[in-house]
Amino acid sequence: MYMRSEGIKGIGFAGRGTKKWLFRKLSGTIKQAPWLYYPQESLYNQKTLYKKVCISFIIIQLLLFVYAGETLQVHFANTCTKRTNPMAVTIVLGISVLLQFVAAFLAFRLIRITGQRLAWVLIVAAISLMATRLSISLFRLISGDVSHIPDLSAELVALVISILMVAGIAWIAPLFLSIKRTKEALLKSEEKYRDFYDKAPDMYYSLSENKLIIDCNETTARMLGYKKEEIIGRAITDFFTKESRELFEETFPKLKQVKGYHNIEREFVRKDGTKMPVILNVFSEFGEDGNLIRTKTIARDITDRKKIEEELLKVEKLESLGVLAGGIAHDFNNLLTAILGSISLAKMYAGSGNKVSERLAEAEKASLQARDLTQKLLTFSKGGFPVKKAASISELIRDSAGFVLSGSNVRCEYSTPGNLWPVDVDEGQISQVINNLIINADQAMQQGGIIQVSCENVVLNKADLLPLKGGNYVKISIKDHGVGIPEKYIEKIFDPFFSTKLNGTGLGLSTVYSIIKRHNGYIAVESKKELGTTFYIYLPASRKDIQQKKDDTVIIGGKGKILVMDDEEIVREVLGAMLVSIGYGVEYATNGEEAVELYRVAKGSGAPFDAVILDLTIPGGMGGKKAMQGLLKIDPGVKAIVSSGYSNDPVMADFREYGFSGVAAKPYKIKQLSETLHNVIKGRV
Repeated sequence: MYMRSEGIKGIGFAGRGTKKWLFRKLSGTIKQAPWLYYPQESLYNQKTLYKKVCISFIIIQLLLFVYAGETLQVHFANTCTKRTNPMAVTIVLGISVLLQFVAAFLAFRLIRITGQRLAWVLIVAAISLMATRLSISLFRLISGDVSHIPDLSAELVALVISILMVAGIAWIAPLFLSIKRTKEALLKSEEKYRDFYDKAPDMYYSLSENKLIIDCNETTARMLGYKKEEIIGRAITDFFTKESRELFEETFPKLKQVKGYHNIEREFVRKDGTKMPVILNVFSEFGEDGNLIRTKTIARDITDRKKIEEELLKVEKLESLGVLAGGIAHDFNNLLTAILGSISLAKMYAGSGNKVSERLAEAEKASLQARDLTQKLLTFSKGGFPVKKAASISELIRDSAGFVLSGSNVRCEYSTPGNLWPVDVDEGQISQVINNLIINADQAMQQGGIIQVSCENVVLNKADLLPLKGGNYVKISIKDHGVGIPEKYIEKIFDPFFSTKLNGTGLGLSTVYSIIKRHNGYIAVESKKELGTTFYIYLPASRKDIQQKKDDTVIIGGKGKILVMDDEEIVREVLGAMLVSIGYGVEYATNGEEAVELYRVAKGSGAPFDAVILDLTIPGGMGGKKAMQGLLKIDPGVKAIVSSGYSNDPVMADFREYGFSGVAAKPYKIKQLSETLHNVIKGRV
């Protein structure tokens, strides 16, 4: 039996409670330290790490206490002195070694958290060397070598240092982890900001006080056609047009006194030489000494806005020109009314079969050609409300195409059936459609060739998938064998101002589209590059018969009293003379108010007017439309004819909706006037 030393009493197997307490503390400490784990490790790996560390602590504790508790009692029982207690030294050494290895382990884990590999490797190495030294002393004591028992007080100091070391690392580790997480959050935030910065739709760039680009986003580089590294460090003036460069040189020095500029326009030059208009917002950044450090600029590409502004300017010019053209056409038609009316009267007085009548016939022909010119001006001025009548589209196409191709090396081939349906059209406007399409076909075949024009009757229903109501239509096809239209332009050719021609206005096909739409028709196009283009037009068939042209020399006489309202004296005089010559009595009014009063008085006297001819437009006074409303209140059965130099006015197109019985577009010949009056008075209109 061996003797039990008083210094080690209760340390052996009697220390089970101490072992459990130490195990719990060590395990709890590890589990409560999230800084031990790699942030990217899974929960499963973290729990595995807990178990491994706890098991290691248990094994070390068992080795320390079991082996030391049994063995040391045998070896140290008779060698302990009052000055040094080997068992106490062994315990202190064991705890110190354990704590230092724990400190080394924790320090090793901080390598991944901080990223400072070299610094923490050195710390781990230093701690490991200290632990190794203590381990050697501990091993000697455990093995029974008591010749060099370390001083207990010194080892207690070492134990305190080990405790402080573990506590210090445990305390500082969360700080490092917080710093790391903050740094990662900042990096993510910076990545998000940089991503937003680089992918922003606007250009962002910063300039130094020397006008050099010190930073820019990817959008800036992309819009200018460069790589980012090709821009940084260069002067911003390298990318300006000459005019913008001069303006920049004037305004940049002023940024030293002002906070910035807003909504100023400049123009960049891209790498390929094209220009890019932009709008700039510039902000100045000053240092503590008040000197300019840098400028920050937001630049927005306004190329599309500039194009829209240019198009709007074109529209405004065209509207102004249209108003002017309409006014000219109206006034010109009034003059033509006087001229054509006078010629018609002169022909009546001169008789037929003589040189005078021949000259008058030529003058009349020239006046009618002038009337066609004013019709084109009116169509241009307002797009034209069609004044429709049943017509033969095949004759209209032949007349229009023949005129356009006069003198050209291109000719038309026609294919039309004999039973082609008539169509309700405004002949002048449809003629303009044919003219534009034939001109385009002619220009597409510079080397000459044949334009194939065909017409056919078609019956449409829902199965045809065309944006038209079901019914009878006449389909017109105009095919050339020219250069064709690129596929990317097909969807744009009917857009206003779009043109692939060098000097094109972009109004031809948009006018064609507008006219066909107003006729409740449809136009489509097919084209293949270098093979040619085909336009398809669908126009509603007419239920009316085509009126045969009558002999212009036959004038229908009449009797009755006619009220003429017109603001132009020369028109009143000529119109009155024409009416008198065919048997009518005439009274005159210069405006709508006067006409309504004259009509009221005549009706009240028992001698009403048989018909009224009202000019639609009276500058500064009541026109024909309002005058008609007044006449209808006096006499719902009033027979009135609307007359105007604006032949494309909607009232002229739908005169019945406004209460009129007939229409007479200026200028008119005496034969047309006599026929219209006769039909209105007899109720045949």
